[in-house]
This record gives sequence, structure tokens and C-alpha cells, in this order.
Amino acid sequence: MGKTIAVINQKGGVGKTTSAVNIAAALAEQGKTVLLVDLDPQGNATSGLGIAPEQYDKTTYEVLIGEVQLADAVIESHVQNLYVLPTGKDLAGAEVELVQMLSRELKLREALKLAAYDYVFIDCPPSLGLLTINALSAADNVLIPVQSEYYALEGLGQLMGTIQAVREHINPGLELLGILLTMYDKRTSLSEQVASELQQHFGDKLFSTVVPRNVRLAEAPSFGKTVYEHDKWSKGARAYKNVAKEIERRG
Repeated sequence: MGKTIAVINQKGGVGKTTSAVNIAAALAEQGKTVLLVDLDPQGNATSGLGIAPEQYDKTTYEVLIGEVQLADAVIESHVQNLYVLPTGKDLAGAEVELVQMLSRELKLREALKLAAYDYVFIDCPPSLGLLTINALSAADNVLIPVQSEYYALEGLGQLMGTIQAVREHINPGLELLGILLTMYDKRTSLSEQVASELQQHFGDKLFSTVVPRNVRLAEAPSFGKTVYEHDKWSKGARAYKNVAKEIERRG
């Protein structure tokens, strides 16, 4: 298996799923084989790629509880080289069922151990529950999208503490790949202040590319498309292509 990256932030609305989908698609377009694991019960990564419920009958839920193998649940997306482990509403109940299982925090790692992809991206739920712990236990790296707003750093301390705890007790190889600043508006001093503060705290772990606030990025999921399909010349599309290049360099 190649590199597994958990895309995580317990705050909602920070561009987590948008980042996971479009970085995965950018790497797939470069010829890399990529698996996108939708681990968020909201299923936005699945629906955002235009995958409807009638296109699959096995989901992340069945894989996690051990009913089916990963290969039997993964489907091809319409983007060449990009594969998806879709999710449905039943994933919301998985945490309750997992609590009763042995090695419950390792179920995703076990499921992914035979995955033969250049990259695996895990779109995590906006919480620090058992699903997210599974993602961190399975991942090599963590990518944290952070919105350029006043409360940007709020909750990051708790998230970093969770990552450290997983590193100490479950997954010693887990590393922070980087902090990605999203919804950046260069016209405001606030965005500059947030970028400066993140740079001060995280140094070279802060991606040099920032993702701007962009209408095309917001529109694309409603069409079931990546931003490159929706408008490949948009600022959002160019930004995520550059993020993908940075990930390749950091790899």
C-alpha cells in the first residue's frame, strides 16, 4: 500500500471534504491510483462525486464491522484512477456497534492493509469519536484543513492532543503532513493574521498554498463534480492542483 492520509478537523465547515475530494482527484489525474474512503456519516464525499445510493450496495459500514472485504465495497468513480469506498446513513450507528468489538480502534487499519493504491485519503467525520480514531490508527499522515477565520486555532490543541495520544498508544508512525489554510480571502487583514499565527505555530508544516474562498469550489459538489470538471480555470482548481503537488513533494 502507498501513503494513507487522514483529512481531519473536528470543526465542520472548514473545507475538509472539499479538500479530500479535490486533492484525491488531482493526484488521480496525475496518473496515481487513489482510494477515497468516505468515513463521514453525512456521506458528502460520496454524493459530491455524483455517486447515488443505487450505484452501491456495500459501504464503509459493512467494511468496518467485518461483514465484507474492502475490495467488495470499493467502486470506481467517473474520474479515472479514483476509487471510492462509499458511505450511507447506516455509518452513523457504526460507532455504537464498534464499542462492543475487540480492537475496535483498528478496524479500518485491518480493512486497508491489503489496499493496493498509491494514495488512500480518508475523509473523517467532524468529531473526535471512534470513527476518527480508526482513521488516525490507519493513517501514515494527517492533513488538517483550517478555515481562515477568527476561531481558526480553537480546537486545534485538542486535535493535536488526540493525534499525539494515537501516536503514543496505537500508531507510532503517525505524522502531521501539514496544515492547509482554506477559504482564504486576501482582501481581509483577518486572513493574513490567521496565516501568520498558523505559520508561527506550525512553521513548515503549513502548506505554502492557500485555498481561496471560491464560488466554483462551493458549486461543484451540487453537480456531482470535482472542481476541475466544473471549472478547471478557477482559483480553487488551481489551488488544489498546487496542494497535490506539495503533497507529492512532502511525500
